[in-house]
Amino acid sequence: MHSKSVHSDDQKFKIGVIDFTAGSLGGVALVYVSQPLDTVKVKMQTFPATYKGMIDCTVKTFQRDGIARGLYAGSVPAVAANVAENSVLFAAYGFCQKFVGNCVGQPNTKELSPLGNATAGFIAAFFSSFTLCPTELIKCRLQAMREVQNQKGIKAGALISPFQLTKSVLKSEGIPGMFRGLTSTFAREMPGYFFFFGGYEMSRQFLAKPGQSKDDIGPINTMVSGAIGGICLWTAIFPADVIKSRIQVSGSTRGMIEVGLDIFRKEGGLALYNGLTPTVFRTIPATSVLFLVYEYTKKFLEQHFIT
Repeated sequence: MHSKSVHSDDQKFKIGVIDFTAGSLGGVALVYVSQPLDTVKVKMQTFPATYKGMIDCTVKTFQRDGIARGLYAGSVPAVAANVAENSVLFAAYGFCQKFVGNCVGQPNTKELSPLGNATAGFIAAFFSSFTLCPTELIKCRLQAMREVQNQKGIKAGALISPFQLTKSVLKSEGIPGMFRGLTSTFAREMPGYFFFFGGYEMSRQFLAKPGQSKDDIGPINTMVSGAIGGICLWTAIFPADVIKSRIQVSGSTRGMIEVGLDIFRKEGGLALYNGLTPTVFRTIPATSVLFLVYEYTKKFLEQHFIT
């Protein structure tokens, strides 16, 4: 009996490590596919009056700052953010699937309904938000640094590294400064991942042929399902993301609701959707690649390490 328990605990640990590893690799792939359009999104969210649209913002950013400093600004903290978020998210998602499965009397997580998976994603996002918020704050500030300098009348200075910026934030604002926008991160991540995992699992179920497991739908259908999950996530929670970006870039200590109402009063309801176009364009390849890398890394590791 004791031996069986140790074996079971060992299996659970291995599955957790596999989810963590697959999520990490998926996060790295996502960043390098999507970073330029993420930079455009953040610039449009935080300085909407500066750009006429997605193409104008992309062209101006490229002309002024090039690829590395412009379109790929903040890519180091973005990798850190996505590896941190996705490794924790997918590891927590695996555990939350088991928790939800036990609550609804379905011990086999592969048979969990889309609603069950959506609920597991909702809970898992609570944990990943703590890892995401500080790294995304640094990413957003690096991406919008040029516009902040222009607004303050500061001549564009030398390239600042993510480490230097982190040190500066900690020195001027302390640890709480690294968690500006945590409430709006929760408000974005938790309902967002409800729709993300719900949309992804529902799409996989729909695309599976009669008698076919959703795990065997193939790479193209896995990518299509990932893209649908990403679109569901961003269209559902975009206003919370705009508010989060504004709070993080400005370093504001105001609450999420206060900032949201201020944007609505001064700029109108559509301002809460500034940057949605590049986000949707970005999320299709990004979440396609994320789930492709996640699912096939997980499948490969399970075949080699789970007996």
